Amino acid sequence: MTLPQTQGQTIPDAWDFKGRQAERSKTGGWTSAAMILGAEASERLTTMSIAVNLVTYLTGTMHLANASSANIVTNFMGTSFMLCLLGGFIADTFIGRYLTVAIFATVQATGCNTSFVQGVTILTISTIIPSLHPPKCIAGSDTPCIPASNTQLTVLYLALYITALGIGGVKSSVSGFGSDQFDDSDKGSLAAVTIFVYIQDHLGRDWGYGICACAVVVALLVFLSGTKRYRFKKLVGSPLTQIAEVYVAAWRKRHLELPSDSSLLFNLDDVADETLKKKKQMLPHSKQFSYLCHGHGFVVCATPTPNNTASDSQCDLLFLDRAAIKDPKTDGEITEGRKWCLSTLTDVEEVKLVQRMLPIWATTIMFWTVYAQMTTFSVQQATTLNRHIGKSFQIPPASLTAFFIGSILLTVPIYDRIIVPIARKVLKNPQGLTPLQRIGVGLLFSIFAMVAAALSEIKRLRVARLHGLEDNPSAELPMSVFWLVPQFFFVGSGEAFTYIGQLDFFLRECPKGMKTMSTGLFLSTLSLGFFFSSLLVTLVHKVTGHHKPWLADNLNQGKLYNFYWLLAILSALNLGIYLICAKGYVYKDKRLVEEGIELEEADSAFHA
Repeated sequence: MTLPQTQGQTIPDAWDFKGRQAERSKTGGWTSAAMILGAEASERLTTMSIAVNLVTYLTGTMHLANASSANIVTNFMGTSFMLCLLGGFIADTFIGRYLTVAIFATVQATGCNTSFVQGVTILTISTIIPSLHPPKCIAGSDTPCIPASNTQLTVLYLALYITALGIGGVKSSVSGFGSDQFDDSDKGSLAAVTIFVYIQDHLGRDWGYGICACAVVVALLVFLSGTKRYRFKKLVGSPLTQIAEVYVAAWRKRHLELPSDSSLLFNLDDVADETLKKKKQMLPHSKQFSYLCHGHGFVVCATPTPNNTASDSQCDLLFLDRAAIKDPKTDGEITEGRKWCLSTLTDVEEVKLVQRMLPIWATTIMFWTVYAQMTTFSVQQATTLNRHIGKSFQIPPASLTAFFIGSILLTVPIYDRIIVPIARKVLKNPQGLTPLQRIGVGLLFSIFAMVAAALSEIKRLRVARLHGLEDNPSAELPMSVFWLVPQFFFVGSGEAFTYIGQLDFFLRECPKGMKTMSTGLFLSTLSLGFFFSSLLVTLVHKVTGHHKPWLADNLNQGKLYNFYWLLAILSALNLGIYLICAKGYVYKDKRLVEEGIELEEADSAFHA
C-alpha cells in the first residue's frame, strides 16, 4: 500500500516516458529495477557463456592454433569492454541510457546490425550450418585437421564483434539506468560457466548459444515492458567532452598571459546558471599536472619544485588553467557552444583530478591481463587432464571457472566479516582497508595465481613425459583437473579485492561533475588488460615459436610454464610501481579538508 504522503509527489530531476515530471508512486522502485536487472543478467550470462568456452570451440571445432585462439578470445573481450566507452558516450551525450540499452539489445525484423541478439544469433547459426565450420578431425588418422577457412572465420568474427558491440552498449548503460543493478553474488555468471557450458559441450554449441539468444530476447521483452514505469533523466553530457573542451580552450589561449591571482580566473561564481552550479562542487586551485613544454609536448608531473619550474620560454606552468582565462574580446556568458573557448576553473580542476588517478589506473591493467589467462590457456590445460567425477560424469574444461566465481563468493563475506574487523583495529580505519589497499591485495593475489599456474603446468608436463604422452595432444593425462583450482582461486579472490577496490576508488575520487567517468576508467582497465594479453601472446609466440615454442599447439610439447613465470615477473614489477604510486597518492577528501573545503554528502560517502 502506498503511503499517502508519496501520492502525487514528483521528483525534480526525473521524467516519465511521456516527458512529464515523474511521480514517485507511479515510477521507479524495485519493480522497475528488477526489469532492468533482467537485461543486465542476460548480458552477463551471454558474455560469460561465450567467453569461458570460446577457446575450446576455436581449437576443437575451428582447428585453430592455441596462441591464435587465445588472442581471438582476449581481443573479443577487450573489444567488448572498450566499446562500453562508446556506448557510455552515446548514452550520456545523445540518446540516453534507456534507448542505448534498447537499441543495442534489440533484434529487428529488418536486420539491425548493431544488435546484441543478432550477434548471438549469427554465432548460433555458425555452429549449426556445417559449411560454416571445418569438418571434424578423424580419430587415429594421419591426415591433419583442416583449419577454418577465411569465409568461416569471417562469419565467426562477424558474430563475435556484433555481439561485442551489443555487449558494449548494454553494459555501459544498464547498470546506471537501474537503481540497484549490481549483484554481489553474480549468480548469472555462475550459471553461465556451469549449466550453459555443460550444454554447449554435451548437447552441442547450437543448443548452448541458442538458449543464450532466447534468454536475451526474453530479457529484452521484459525490459521494454517496463517502459511506462521507468524514470528518465536529462542528458548530462560525457566527461570525455569536458576533458576535450578544457584542453582545446587552453590551447586556444596559450598565448594569453595568465593572471597571478587564480581568483581572477573564470569560475562557478561567474556562472549565472544556477542549475550548472548545483552539478559542480567548487574545487581548490592546484599546480599539479599543468605543464606544457614548448616543442616537447605535455609533461605530466607533480607540484613544481625548485628544480622543476617554468623559466624563459621552456615550460609554461599552469597550462590547463589558461582555459579559464577571461578574454573580454571573445568571452561572454558560458554556454554549450562557448565551452570550447572558456571553461570554469572548477572544470579545469576536475580534469586535473582525473589525471591524478591515471598512475593508479595504469598499474591496475596488469591484473586483468592475468585474469585473461583463466579463459584461455588455463582452459586449454584443463582439456588435457582427468575431469571425471565418478564413472560417467565429466566436467567441461571451461566449467573450472566455477571455482573462480566460487572463490569470489567466498572471499567477499570473509572480507566483510573477518578481515574488516581486524583491519579496523590494526589500521585504525573504520572501513577496514582503503580502496588502494584492496587493489594492492588483489595485485598480490595475481602474482600468487601465476606462480601456482606455472607450478601446476610443470607437474602436468612431468606426468605427460612419465607416461609417454608428449606426442599425443588429445590424450587424457592421469592427473586430476583439480590441480588447476589454486590458480582459479587466487585470481577469483584477487578479483574480489581488485574489482571492488577499483570501483570504490574511481567512484570516490572522480569529481562530482564527472561521476560517470568512474565506470569508464574501470572498464578501460579491463579492456586494456585483455589487449595487453593479446600483445604478450603475439610477441612470445613470435620470439619462441620457431625453435622451442612456449605456446605450442600441443601443450605437452610447449613451455607454457615459462609464459606464466613471465606474467608473474611482470605482475611483481607492476606491483612495485603500484605501491610507489599509491604511497604518494592523496585522497580527494583529505586534500579538500586541508584546503578548508567541506565535501558534499554524495562525495563524502565512503564506498566500503
